[in-house]
Amino acid sequence: MMKLNPWLALAGFLAICLAAGGLGGWATSGPVVDWYPTLNKPSWNPPAWLFGPVWTTLYVLMAIAAWLVWKKGAEGADVKLALRLFFVQLALNTAWSFIFFGARLPGLAFIEILILLAAILLTTATFFKQSQVAGLLMLPYIAWVGFASLLNFTIWRLN
Repeated sequence: MMKLNPWLALAGFLAICLAAGGLGGWATSGPVVDWYPTLNKPSWNPPAWLFGPVWTTLYVLMAIAAWLVWKKGAEGADVKLALRLFFVQLALNTAWSFIFFGARLPGLAFIEILILLAAILLTTATFFKQSQVAGLLMLPYIAWVGFASLLNFTIWRLN
């Protein structure tokens, strides 16, 4: 069996994570202009320009974390589990944009983001078992999605 070049694998993780972000951005692009501005939002709602740089940074950190876990040996059962959980949470991450912005359903999106947060926490716990650095790289993501959960809930309740 041919072994994958680690740098090529990193590029693959980066491409997958940034593609997930791009897909979520695509679902968000129209509604963020014509629907989201019409919603009541809390005074602590971040400015629109902040979301792109934050999410891009988080996707890069996630990709590096997944790559560090992959480097531990993708054939190992613990690594396979960690990476499966990673891809589940990445799919849930993308789905949230389609639910909140695409379908314009903040209530359902709040339920989904809580599931996403649980999946991220589980993924991070499994990452820590493989690589402390990988686990640490996931912590800003947990913090941001925790904040986003509160924002999602507040917007839902205000509207």
